[in-house]
Amino acid sequence: MKRIMIAMLSLMLTLPMMAQYGRPRYSAGRYGYSNYSRPSYRHNPVNSYVGFRVGGAFSTVSSDDKYLDGGTMRTGLNVGVVAGFQVAPHAPIYFETGLSFIEKGGKGNFEGRKFTYNLDYLEVPLLLKYDCRVDRDVSIQPFLGGYVSAGVGGKIKDFGHRQAYSSYDDDAFNRFDGGIKVGCGFQFNYLYAEVGYDFGLSNISRDYFDDAHTGSLFATIGVNF
Repeated sequence: MKRIMIAMLSLMLTLPMMAQYGRPRYSAGRYGYSNYSRPSYRHNPVNSYVGFRVGGAFSTVSSDDKYLDGGTMRTGLNVGVVAGFQVAPHAPIYFETGLSFIEKGGKGNFEGRKFTYNLDYLEVPLLLKYDCRVDRDVSIQPFLGGYVSAGVGGKIKDFGHRQAYSSYDDDAFNRFDGGIKVGCGFQFNYLYAEVGYDFGLSNISRDYFDDAHTGSLFATIGVNF
């Protein structure tokens, strides 16, 4: 994990410098800048972008099972790459997708014994973003859409019995999840930040008598270029 974080942080520092070489230059016009540099729907000449995100996810699970429902929020890593493109030439609407690694799960108590469950996913977002330009360098970008994800790791840790199990054993959690993603992004030049929430709609419990759904507040920073 430390190696992953160091690599991601190094990439964050490198990408703005790489993007700077591709940044369009503006020439002065009648109003101090060219028509091309005025606020518009376009981030760059090809109306598309790629980006990098890193931040945190703050997750819980809601369930019919009283031992899973609510509990203590779990804090985890949220890191990934995105790509977006303008869906209409004269509308500031973008479609964004990508691939993220996100740590979800929760904590609880069973008969007085503490337990935690980690649910680590690879997640694909499918979003529509509205680019509200404040000026040439600043924009606010509310977004709405969905996501699909697959579990790639995680442990259930029973501290009372000092045992650990895979989160995706036959009697534990399903690997696949999906739901609604909503939030808002803020961009200044190539720098980007966002906050949002994942509402899980899929039942991640393998118990036929109980439903369980993930929920995750997330906050990330990164770059678009």
